[in-house]
Amino acid sequence: MSRRSIRAATATWSLAAVVCASMLVSGQSGAKNGEWPHYGGDLGNSKYSPLDQINRDNVKTLRVAWRWKADNYGPRPDGNYEATPLMVGGVLYTIAGSRRDVVAIDGATGETLWMYRMDEGKRGDAAPRKTGRGVEYWSSPDGRDQRIILNTQAFHLVELDAKTGIPVPGFGKAGVVDMNEDFDQPVPADGTIGSDSPAVVVRDVIVSGPTLMAGTAPRSKQNTKGFIRGYDVKTGKRLWTFHTIPQPGEVGNDTWLNDSWSYTGNTGSWAPLAGDEELGYVYLPIEGATGDFYGGERPGNNLFADTLLCLDAKTGKRVWHFQMVHHDMWDYDLASPPNLINITVDGRPIRAVAVTSKQSYLYVFDRVTGKPVWPIEEKPVPGGDTPGECIRRRSRSPPSRRRTMCRACRKAI
Repeated sequence: MSRRSIRAATATWSLAAVVCASMLVSGQSGAKNGEWPHYGGDLGNSKYSPLDQINRDNVKTLRVAWRWKADNYGPRPDGNYEATPLMVGGVLYTIAGSRRDVVAIDGATGETLWMYRMDEGKRGDAAPRKTGRGVEYWSSPDGRDQRIILNTQAFHLVELDAKTGIPVPGFGKAGVVDMNEDFDQPVPADGTIGSDSPAVVVRDVIVSGPTLMAGTAPRSKQNTKGFIRGYDVKTGKRLWTFHTIPQPGEVGNDTWLNDSWSYTGNTGSWAPLAGDEELGYVYLPIEGATGDFYGGERPGNNLFADTLLCLDAKTGKRVWHFQMVHHDMWDYDLASPPNLINITVDGRPIRAVAVTSKQSYLYVFDRVTGKPVWPIEEKPVPGGDTPGECIRRRSRSPPSRRRTMCRACRKAI
């Protein structure tokens, strides 16, 4: 099978080396006040809490206080139960069942305080992913307005009052935004787009990444496109859309040769996102394009597939990006949430973002500028002879100067 060049970090910056050389955790405090208000604890996905009441000396004395079961909340979703409960003010918020019923649970007693269920009918039954990773929490600065935000499996955005579970009247239509509306492309067919991970809220903007129908071995070169959208947290109004497959006139459109931008799909962001409230940036791990294991219908480097993408949360404008794999045909998309870390390298403090890849590389960037913290060596990979695929990229020259002939089908691309 033919192959594309892969950007890969040098062997010297494996995770162990980074930790030893740079004191990776310096400056990281993790979730605050003993709470867990986001999927990763905080917006930076530190997944760390400084609580120390339970330690290695007393952990052996722990006993079960209560159990809460999801058995009565509809069919079990396909795959694993992947939700991470949030905890705010002593209340746990999570989802259950294949319809992603939202529940609030008293953290001290295990009592169910409220439940919200949305029946999406045939559209929900056809959703590409039933499993969800949980919900997002937002509150006003004074704490009076507290909301739970749900991405449904069939691509609705729901906002609930965190105290009651009642949909917020002023958000969308009776608390619900149908993200299939105002879609910026043809209205998708049921089962082609949904949501897998929670949204994030940065500077009062909800940023939601879509999940697409799997592009593993697609029957068609066409699929719904995984554009990223930002919504006002109070009203549900769509503020912006970022085209992860650039349209004519946009940066990166020339990396989709033979007009393949017009029909290719996927390039969503199904893995969890990260946000920096101080900078106002959101960091998105973008998946590959249709299809995962064959790219003959989409010649070119295919930006922004397989890319760590930094956007301004207020405007949706691109701040910086880095494409890990050009013209992916191995399903090497980014499947892990970005981690925002504060590190010190050669005596210099750096606000960084790190993301692990399926190739077992840890990519680390200055999260303000996008500059790699350590040099990243780009290596070409030998080409192959799969029909429709071409000799691989060997230089940094523009795509228009790299047109060549596929050795198998003799087509110019």
